[in-house]
Amino acid sequence: MEKDILILGIESSCDETAASVVKNGRTVMSNVISSQIDIHTLYGGVVPEIASRKHVERINQVIGQALKDAGVTLSEIDAVSVTYGPGLVGALLVGVGAAKAIAYAAGKPLVGVHHIEGHIAANYLEHPDLEPPFLCLVVSGGHTHLVRVLEYGKFEIIGYTHDDAAGEAFDKVARAIGLGYPGGPKIDKLAAKEGNPYAIEFPRAKIDGCEFDFSFSGVKSAVLNYLNGCEMKGIEVNRADVAASFQQAVVDVLVGRAVGAAKKLGEKRIAVAGGVASNSALRAAMKQACDEAGLGLYYPSPIYCTDNAAMIASQGYYEYMAGTRHGLDLNAVPNLKIGQR
Repeated sequence: MEKDILILGIESSCDETAASVVKNGRTVMSNVISSQIDIHTLYGGVVPEIASRKHVERINQVIGQALKDAGVTLSEIDAVSVTYGPGLVGALLVGVGAAKAIAYAAGKPLVGVHHIEGHIAANYLEHPDLEPPFLCLVVSGGHTHLVRVLEYGKFEIIGYTHDDAAGEAFDKVARAIGLGYPGGPKIDKLAAKEGNPYAIEFPRAKIDGCEFDFSFSGVKSAVLNYLNGCEMKGIEVNRADVAASFQQAVVDVLVGRAVGAAKKLGEKRIAVAGGVASNSALRAAMKQACDEAGLGLYYPSPIYCTDNAAMIASQGYYEYMAGTRHGLDLNAVPNLKIGQR
């Protein structure tokens, strides 16, 4: 009988301090997340310096709680995995520093993990049947990518955003209509409750010669122009209709590109990952489109869509099994590219 492999995962790329223990890349033994949303809501977005300080305050307690919840000691851990990019450099450095200290003190291998590859791996935590190859739509506050997952550690980017990420556009539009931060969940909630997604026709951008790429600055600008026009003409704005119509425009593009790419490339399965993967309209539209196209659809539970350490431990397991090891010179790489090693 093969020995179980236990990976301690650490995540601190933005405003969540998180640690997790995962067995064999698939079984979550603990998942501890300390969120800073309440703090950053006061400022309308994440303040990097504050995020870094809060990570310093919380990282040791969060790691200790993850080990305690899993019922294991550091000596039983096989490797320490940590997000080393992309993300906010100060925030990343806190997690990387903690992981290096623990790995050195405990005599354990250190495995650096790409944050977005971790988001993709979140799908492995709840779907035992999902194995590469498959197509993944990654949608978060900082990234919008279409990625072919060829093997557990081998990725091919076939589409990406040329400007705003989808989640970034959600935050900016939410701020413009007075919903505040974080924008994605608030737009989703307002749109689902009261909004008509076809009340206002916002643009769906296409990029010449790049059929699987994205652009969301145009639809964001169209919303801002609509709001300014209403203000100048003295027309009352229906915030729910604006939210729902904007959301529909973004969802149409995301679903259309993902399903179109799967058909063209002959992929039979689509996974969705990242914070925006918890959006109810995106999930519903993706399910309908995949059902109609005969494609398998996978997405994580909302707790694994947003930043967490279980996904880092999962991807860390596959990196560890492939022989990836990092030295104590591992540094934060804020602009790390997918597939970069």
